[in-house]
Amino acid sequence: MTGTTEALGGSAAVDDAARSVTCPFYVYAVLANTLFQRGVFVLFLYHRGFSVGQVALLQTLLYLVSGLAELPTGVIADRIGRRAGIVIGQLLIAGCLLGQVAFSNYWVFLALFIGQGVGMACVSGSDTALLYDLLVRRGATAGYVKIKSRFTMLGTVASGAAIVLGGQLQQISWGVVHVGSAACLVLAVVVLMSGVPEIRGADAVDEQGGAEEHGDATAWRAMLRIATPALVALVVVSGLMHATLTPYIIFTQKTLSDQGAGTALVSVVVAAGFFAGGLTPLLSEREDRRIGYRVIVPVSLMTLAVALGLSGLGHVWVTTAAFLVLAGIPEITAVIVDNVFNEAVPSRHRASLLSMIAFVESALIGIGYLVLGALMDGLGSSAGMATYAAVPLLACLLWLPVLFRGARVTTEIEKPADQEAS
Repeated sequence: MTGTTEALGGSAAVDDAARSVTCPFYVYAVLANTLFQRGVFVLFLYHRGFSVGQVALLQTLLYLVSGLAELPTGVIADRIGRRAGIVIGQLLIAGCLLGQVAFSNYWVFLALFIGQGVGMACVSGSDTALLYDLLVRRGATAGYVKIKSRFTMLGTVASGAAIVLGGQLQQISWGVVHVGSAACLVLAVVVLMSGVPEIRGADAVDEQGGAEEHGDATAWRAMLRIATPALVALVVVSGLMHATLTPYIIFTQKTLSDQGAGTALVSVVVAAGFFAGGLTPLLSEREDRRIGYRVIVPVSLMTLAVALGLSGLGHVWVTTAAFLVLAGIPEITAVIVDNVFNEAVPSRHRASLLSMIAFVESALIGIGYLVLGALMDGLGSSAGMATYAAVPLLACLLWLPVLFRGARVTTEIEKPADQEAS
């Protein structure tokens, strides 16, 4: 892994080679995450007159559709082009947002949420695959961790700012909130179309000079060929990490409230944690060089277990401190692991295979929500949080054979050309 993090000829050379790719991608990250409705969409659904059960069904449907659509949309993105997949997805989401302010019938909303879920799946996997293969084209994959960490940071900060602005725009009208979000998505598409070239799976193979001369006919065959035990373990462990972190961030709101925190404090803590989670990925490149993914994966899992355990003590300030200090560390790991996945999968099917990985993570996150919710309902919010610490500990145990045996995640044939040279 260290070969991919040591820039050839220095980081300045990598930055120069990748600049034409990264600049429009950074602008795209800001625009695509400027979604003003994100922080108030539940209130909007209640404003439409929907019950709690109806809102829950819409959210569940959105999540399930997005996960199920990952596989076919990834295959389509490899066939017609990664940029085309992103454009289709973002325009579909924008259209669904406009539809939500134009209609109030619940059945129409069910259809709109299904469409939005498909749009999310079109974007997922395609954006990472497009970015990575364009860096391959310029021989700059050594800088991917730094570039992806900046991409993540810009998107998260933009999302946080949009959440704050969304509450202010709502005072004008719900239409302004949703139309503003849709407009930003359309602008993101314009930036992508004007500043980022298209690339398909077959194009990516050509860029690597025939490195995949045996050429798998389908993504499934490609997955079976590259699915080393270490890669499978990393997919599962990464999924369990996300299945811990995502519900933990959401349910911390209830835990803080049950421990006596007022609504104002809860909102401040969650907002601070949100921004911290966006800034910590900037440390990814340094930690990748110093530690590497083999060690940082169990470190992140242990920090999650500690955070959940401290939240179980029932003291609001302990829970707050644990959330702010520890919740951002797994975000560093997520960027590093994303780089490992990109190195492991062949370019021809990169979007398809990354979508398969995203599907596994989505399924585990969904199960995680159900499990943590059940634990908090049955044992109380604090005790439920503490009990859920068993999940990251289990993931850590699953990773130990890879850590101590030094098993390979990537195969020699799939390593990018610039990594081979290093």
